[in-house]
Amino acid sequence: MVRLAVLSYHTSPLAQPGTGDGGGMNVYVRELSSAFARLGHEVDVYTRRDNPQVHDTVLVEPGFRVHHVTAGPATTLERDEFPLYIDEFTDSVATSFRCTGAPDAIHANYWLSGLSGHRLKHELNIPLIMTFHTLERVKAETFEDESEERAKQEAAIFACADAVLASCEVEAEQIVRFYDASPSRVHVVPLGVQHAFFAPGYRPQARRALGIDPDATMLLFVGRIQALKGVDLALETLIEMRKRGRNALLAIIGGPSGPDGRETLTRLHDRVAKAGVIGQVSFVAPQAHQLLSTWMRAADVTLVPSRSESFGLVALESSGCGTPVIASDVGGLKTLIEPGVNGFLIEERDPAVWANAVEVTLDPDHSTAMSTGAVLLARGYTWRAAAESLADLTERLALSSLLRC
Repeated sequence: MVRLAVLSYHTSPLAQPGTGDGGGMNVYVRELSSAFARLGHEVDVYTRRDNPQVHDTVLVEPGFRVHHVTAGPATTLERDEFPLYIDEFTDSVATSFRCTGAPDAIHANYWLSGLSGHRLKHELNIPLIMTFHTLERVKAETFEDESEERAKQEAAIFACADAVLASCEVEAEQIVRFYDASPSRVHVVPLGVQHAFFAPGYRPQARRALGIDPDATMLLFVGRIQALKGVDLALETLIEMRKRGRNALLAIIGGPSGPDGRETLTRLHDRVAKAGVIGQVSFVAPQAHQLLSTWMRAADVTLVPSRSESFGLVALESSGCGTPVIASDVGGLKTLIEPGVNGFLIEERDPAVWANAVEVTLDPDHSTAMSTGAVLLARGYTWRAAAESLADLTERLALSSLLRC
């Protein structure tokens, strides 16, 4: 049996993805921890308490616990406030380790958790495994940089982590290229799909359940509403298709996130009104998995127009539902979309080009084959396989000497 301590400092795996700082990382931590526990191992997730009413410890399922650690005020923080309380968080986690016994390894998620994991590694001599989810220097290449200080901190963590997990070969190559990380310490562990939820179904029935016009062309965007995710391009694609005479609809599922989230949402509402598509665009609150899959089954096409994406879990989950995906030709999306098989990859950010790809996907000569191809591709990704890889890595690190800065 392996004991793993997972650090998820800035967001809880129990939080609803698509709001605030919650996104694919929440799903990743929750599903990977669950699969890890179901293999017979023990996993304890430590996250910052952002609500005074949550229990100190929540037993999610046998072998999988979430600990809410007091670090700063028990409320939602602004992004620039998170670094202020990392030391307090780290001190509390270290105390927990001393009381309950040290885990076999620490798995830190996101660079903020990495700062905590880096310190805990040296103080308690515990192997450190890192998953960054997003990288500052990668975002800077394709979108805009947030902080050079963050990039320096990421580089320091890379230099000391005993293992770094990449979701695909594209991300692994980026890690080595941008952070000069040793390839021997970079391990590709693809994410999985919760196939009990994300499975093909009967589209008319899904639309009836959601009250959607059965004859319309339905486009779907799922993700946090922020400039990085490119939701504006999804909207412009819908507008372009309406201009072409298509009876098209767009559902945008997610909430504003990050410093530009509210501004992005306001711009979207203004553009909807100006383009006269108020009746064709639905803004939907973030959905639980069992409901999100219904939206994916109801859609004709899922749009993933991100400017940067380390993996692209939404694209994989949509494929699991048999819904083709049209996505930006960036990051991990390159490994999840096989052009012509389960969707298309688009380099341009021209709505006309995206609309053209949608038209091809809707063509009866392609749609059924793409739907089948999407399901077959998604079946190769399971959380159990990811957990098995992580458990094997943890066991090997526990028997090895720690890397030193």
